[in-house]
Amino acid sequence: MLQFRFSAALKDFCKPNLKRILNSSNTDNITKVASRSIGAAGTRPVSWRRVSGAGGGCASPVRRALCTQTDAADQAQKNASTEKRRKAGILPSLEDLLFYTIAEGQEKIPAHKFTTALKSTGLRTGDPRLKECMEMLKVTLKTTSDGALDRHLFKKCVQSNIVLLTQAFRKKFVIPDFQSFTSHIDQIYESAKSLSGGQVADYIPQLAKFSPNLWAVSLCTVDGQRYTAGDTKVPFCLQSCVKPLKYAIAVHDHGTDYVHRFIGKEPSGLRFNKLFLDEDDKPHNPMVNAGAIVCTSLLKQGAGNAEKFDYVMNFMKKLAGNEYVGFSNATFQSERLSGDRNFAIGYYLKEKKCFPEGTDMTSILDLYFQLCSIEVTCESASVMAATLANGGFCPITGERVLNPEAVRDTLSLMHSCGMYDFSGQFAFHVGLPAKSGVAGGILLVVPNVMGVMCWSPPLDKLGNSVRGIQFCTDLVQLFNFHNYDNLRHFAKKLDPRREGGEQRQNLGPMDYTSLQKELALAENVWKKVCPSETDEDSSTTLVYRMKTVAERN
Repeated sequence: MLQFRFSAALKDFCKPNLKRILNSSNTDNITKVASRSIGAAGTRPVSWRRVSGAGGGCASPVRRALCTQTDAADQAQKNASTEKRRKAGILPSLEDLLFYTIAEGQEKIPAHKFTTALKSTGLRTGDPRLKECMEMLKVTLKTTSDGALDRHLFKKCVQSNIVLLTQAFRKKFVIPDFQSFTSHIDQIYESAKSLSGGQVADYIPQLAKFSPNLWAVSLCTVDGQRYTAGDTKVPFCLQSCVKPLKYAIAVHDHGTDYVHRFIGKEPSGLRFNKLFLDEDDKPHNPMVNAGAIVCTSLLKQGAGNAEKFDYVMNFMKKLAGNEYVGFSNATFQSERLSGDRNFAIGYYLKEKKCFPEGTDMTSILDLYFQLCSIEVTCESASVMAATLANGGFCPITGERVLNPEAVRDTLSLMHSCGMYDFSGQFAFHVGLPAKSGVAGGILLVVPNVMGVMCWSPPLDKLGNSVRGIQFCTDLVQLFNFHNYDNLRHFAKKLDPRREGGEQRQNLGPMDYTSLQKELALAENVWKKVCPSETDEDSSTTLVYRMKTVAERN
């Protein structure tokens, strides 16, 4: 049995399911279990059971559950017996528990109700991890006349993805109350939408064609929960947002030490396209043009441009979970024709011998322009950001794309150098790794939580999206995502990582009130399930154990 959170199990399973069980004519053959893993070392789950059989009554479940000196052989025999009963259909499986959760007392679940409930958790029906479930659902629905699933059909559909689905519906994802969280995101999105300042970049003619009214936000959590608002399916070029990604590929392939033989790690304090190197005659960092051009020369060394481009594109598709990644040849041609400054930087780098030996500078510049012209949508780019947030694992495919070293170094440089001359201010006010591009994108990473892509073409005087900057600032003002928001005694903000999204609280070591409320509810369920139980000492023992756990925590 999956160990469910105490209060969630009592509220969601015990009350509705026991009512249904106790009113059923088959109560003598049914066992229902609501358990909670107390969490302290050496303790066992607290359980309430009703088991019919010879002798009647109910053995003391609390004493049995709280016993910490159980013989290993007896325990193994008990586990085998439990598994045998589960296979026989006496104990509920995870699929059964999930069915009861969604059905809410009904005998069948309409297919649309299941998919709607699934979307409310943040998962999509097109999630690659749910492929087997969705395919089986389509096949199963063809055999039903009313488009509804009974318990057996439901079990058949979900059993191949039951672990993921159980996590989703039991609110075990990084953002448990996803609907509440996204309602706040909607408000932040609408607030930024009303801004009208900034100018669309026109030094690359193709970029100037985008409407200044375009505005989109997508996010993807490390558990694959998705949210979109606005023009999220409109393709746009990554431009400078590709710089941290190709740096990550270079570090993944060659390691940090090799890459930084050619590129520095310091913010430059200068415009991103300045002809300027550090005191060691190296580009200051890979987030400015000079550093990004040198970084391009480190990709797939010895191969031709066609092979290099395919190599990077395959990496980008893996980062995006195989969602949309394209190429804008028009933007590439436009950028190459208007790229005099980048050619000047290239020749300066060549003069200073900044490239690996044998590098063809003009060929590298061609590849540099091509990589800037890679197209994404807000949705696919948010998965790229989430892969960085997830330590190099793509959340929606589970594939390891980048090694931890590459992710760590990339996020470090995004934090210190990713927002052009606004990097210091952004680190101060937002406190998260990010990278902006002149197409209007901002790739934002909330480590271990989610990745975000904001896109709106109008830029401020420093080259960052006006709406994107406002969105990121408002996001961190509302939620405790800033790198230093989690310091002790810091001002309260909403924490969507906590169930209910409540503000962070500094609780004392013992919260007897909440424990007593849990106990009262537990005893109420106990009396219904085990009416013959007369052990007066069990509740006292349980209170003592719960207090002990609270003190330890």
